[in-house]
Amino acid sequence: MNKSTGHPRRWQILTVLVVSLLVVVLDNTVLNVAIKTIQEDLEATQNEIVWAINSYTLVFAALLFTWGVLGDRYGRKRILVIGLALFGLASALSAFAQDPMQLIIARGLMGIGGASVLPVTLAIITVVFPPHERGKAIGIWAAAVGGAVAIGPVLGGFLLEHYWWGSVFLINVPIVIAGIVGILALVPESKNPNPGRLDPIGLLMSISGLMLLVYGIQHGGDSQDWYSIGVAGAIAAGVAILVAFIWLEARSDHPSLDMSLFRIRSFSASLTTVSLTFAAMTGSLLFLAFYMQLVRGYSPLEAGLFTLPVAVGQLLAAPRSAKMVERFGARKVIAFGLVLAGLVFVSIALLQPTSPAWVLLVTWFFLGFGLGNVIAPSTTRMTLATPPEKSGAGSAVQNTVRQVAAAIGIAVLSSVVAVVYSNSMADKAGIAQLPPALQDPVTDSIGGAYEATGRAVAAGVLEPQQAQAIQAASVDSFMQAFHLSALGSALLILIALVVLLMRLPAQPEHAAWGGHVGHVEIDPDLPPDEFEGEGEHERAT
Repeated sequence: MNKSTGHPRRWQILTVLVVSLLVVVLDNTVLNVAIKTIQEDLEATQNEIVWAINSYTLVFAALLFTWGVLGDRYGRKRILVIGLALFGLASALSAFAQDPMQLIIARGLMGIGGASVLPVTLAIITVVFPPHERGKAIGIWAAAVGGAVAIGPVLGGFLLEHYWWGSVFLINVPIVIAGIVGILALVPESKNPNPGRLDPIGLLMSISGLMLLVYGIQHGGDSQDWYSIGVAGAIAAGVAILVAFIWLEARSDHPSLDMSLFRIRSFSASLTTVSLTFAAMTGSLLFLAFYMQLVRGYSPLEAGLFTLPVAVGQLLAAPRSAKMVERFGARKVIAFGLVLAGLVFVSIALLQPTSPAWVLLVTWFFLGFGLGNVIAPSTTRMTLATPPEKSGAGSAVQNTVRQVAAAIGIAVLSSVVAVVYSNSMADKAGIAQLPPALQDPVTDSIGGAYEATGRAVAAGVLEPQQAQAIQAASVDSFMQAFHLSALGSALLILIALVVLLMRLPAQPEHAAWGGHVGHVEIDPDLPPDEFEGEGEHERAT
């Protein structure tokens, strides 16, 4: 293969890699419209549903770096095939899960396999494409994510209209098989002659710390006993392990998380902004599924179609954000996107069960448009500021921190919703007189209330009028909790805006690529001995 022209079949290879990426991204977006159905069929609590989402996200985030190193050491093609095969097998297990715990475990296994796709496919693109075509190839790779965001909810809604909920996971299997066949036929094997070392201690610490922290937050919202060992103890232990993990990573010569990148202001400020935005977005979008299907009464397919404006807004904003940055600067463009997204979350806090459909469509569009003006320019600033020899680590850090932020955002906002909903329902007249078998699910979540009352009517335990009254009370309680979670998301966006304005340099930082170095900007918050030596904290602009 000629390095100046690239692999002769590089565009066919890119197609196969995009298919591999699509199946991983589709899984999460498809799941959004299936949450209500899965909760009803598996009789899962809201806490169990959140864990079914976060078990995938946390494992996925923790293993990104490890899969990248394994690909460098043992062959990227081989590792990608292994990861996809595991993802496909775990998808089948998820489809046929018989209870919430089986689904949580299977989703965790899906996260293990799915984590191989992002770092390994990017590394393969770097190998098979010449330098002058890599930007275009990576742009297509990134556009596939936007496409999956648009396709996922609609595909999930279609499957749920015609098949059982397991089909949203089973659809992954034929896509995985097609991807593996294409990889074996087209993708050349490649390795790094000087691969990095694995960091098993860091891996175990990051997973255990994150699991304990998220468990404590979610269990606190579920039990409302924030001072118990299971809640306060888990949160304290998780924070302590994560602090120790960061301390060790900063001193390791083969870290899972390259802490030196956080000393680059363009990188750390942009990453913080994007991560807080992801936390706000994922935490609120989780409950939009219940709002659309239970409160509004839309079918899964209708709910999926209603999310299309989010994807359209992103697809319109993201490609045009580069020109806007050239004209106004990244700080102004990203700040505009944050303000727009923040206003959208505030408007969500004003939604009512009878709000006109056009209001929903316009709201979702502006949410996507705001996000497109945040994510694309922030990612560009991080990429420009990352030294080329650390490009792999930079990509891993970006994806890891964003996924972790999404998981914590879901945990925090779901706990807020659980506490507000449960307390509101407990105060409703007649709830205390319900049988215990009904009282627990009714006060757990709106999905539990609908599912439990439906079964009770079928069994003759409740009259239809009683069930309707309980469901109406659950809608009222859910809307209170939903509005508060939207305001929580708006608060996260406000914090992101403050970080952006205080920390992001007005001028872009460019990693030194050798040769002439222009103006050098050094983070003034670092002591001299922090940036002397390797020069990795100096950025030519």
